[in-house]
Amino acid sequence: MPKTVEGNKGGIGNTIIGWMSPVFTSIPEVQTYPKNVNPQESINYKMFWTVGILMIYLVCSQIPLYGIQKMAGDDPLYWTRVILASNRGTIMELGISPIITSGMIMQLLLGAKLITLNLQNETEKNIFDKCSKIMALLIGLVEAVVYVWSGMYGEVATIGAVNCVLIIVQLTLASVLVTYLDEVLNAGHGMGSAISLFIATNVAEEIFWKTLSPMSYGNEFEGAIINFFYLLITKSNKLAAIQGAFYRDYGPNLNMLIATVFIFMLVIFLQGWKVTVGIHRIGVKGALQPYDIKLFYTSNMPIILMSALISNVFFISKMLYKRFGSFFLVRLLGRWKEASIGGQSYPVSGLAYYISPPQSLGSMFTDPLHGIIYIIFILGACALFSKTWAEISGQSPANVFKNLKEQGYTGKGGDYVMKKRLSRGINTASLLSGIVVGVLTIIADFLGAIGSGTGILLSVGIIVEMIDQYKSEKGEGQFAKKG
Repeated sequence: MPKTVEGNKGGIGNTIIGWMSPVFTSIPEVQTYPKNVNPQESINYKMFWTVGILMIYLVCSQIPLYGIQKMAGDDPLYWTRVILASNRGTIMELGISPIITSGMIMQLLLGAKLITLNLQNETEKNIFDKCSKIMALLIGLVEAVVYVWSGMYGEVATIGAVNCVLIIVQLTLASVLVTYLDEVLNAGHGMGSAISLFIATNVAEEIFWKTLSPMSYGNEFEGAIINFFYLLITKSNKLAAIQGAFYRDYGPNLNMLIATVFIFMLVIFLQGWKVTVGIHRIGVKGALQPYDIKLFYTSNMPIILMSALISNVFFISKMLYKRFGSFFLVRLLGRWKEASIGGQSYPVSGLAYYISPPQSLGSMFTDPLHGIIYIIFILGACALFSKTWAEISGQSPANVFKNLKEQGYTGKGGDYVMKKRLSRGINTASLLSGIVVGVLTIIADFLGAIGSGTGILLSVGIIVEMIDQYKSEKGEGQFAKKG
């Protein structure tokens, strides 16, 4: 295997990437937004594209798939739809799953040195991005085929061959659309990334709906706050009404809403935690500038990648159990049971069960092994993904040191001291970032927060990042105006 694409030109044809090279030229690219644009015009342009892409996603989330007969059975992605920005029965059925899964696989391949590309090199970074696009397309195609084959839209014989092909084409093209919407924002034409934007929108919708939904839920209302006032008005026993609003088991309750607000505030508080390394321009002494290393150093990526891993395990396990439930290896991957309320299946044994969150804090005492394995898995996976992502995304200590040096900076005490402090701070932050994110996810899941612990963490981080980027763009615009 060549160490880099450029470093072994003669042998590249023997690698998978070498075989794919002729295809790269035909893959469309989104041009990077130029840096020399007037900042005031830039912020208006980026806000336009951000809102426009969000509108495209919301419209696509309401367009039903052509050719489906019915939504058969329970939802195989019920537990992860919010995180995957997916909407059942629409062309956004797959959501961001192909992109996230592609990113996770490429990250693991890089981390395991099965492919060796220098992402600091412009050419090799471009090759990596194109490989990710091709893999996302293939994953979208495979997922679409599996969805149809599994009978998710009805029996294949009933739907017909033509409609089956049309459904697969629609889902695959939707994956391509989402990939390029994300690339538009990542290329600097908008704020943040499409993946983050779609996740935050889905989580916000979930929390808003379960808090204020006027839809009936049995003899009550679905929205926790609406139901609280309904019970106070209709029940003569006010104490029983309050108790029902806080503790009902078959729908969102006020305890879940309080847990959601608590986790939101806790994450916002922790967003401010950081370690500062003093740097200054070479030749300019006594004028130290702070270089901040945040606690959430790798941002949302560990939890996004972990969610992709869990969702794929759940989906594969559920589909295999539905078709081949009697096989030992399939049951080892996960055995599923349909809930008495809501009709959704949930894992009751196997790998899928042990990586799923316990239903409540009390479940930790009834089945402590499940709780212990779940905690170890979440913390280990988040820490591993966080550490690996820091290395391959250009946020490693060596890359940060190199970038600062190229900008003409050094540290108090010289380059050696700056390099040592960056290494200690970044290595600690990248590891703690994953662990803290994992701990917060576990706490939120145990408390039963609306939108899931993962969703809340993602949405808060995404909103804070977008606000910071907006302030930065606005600040540059005001500076340019004064200048």
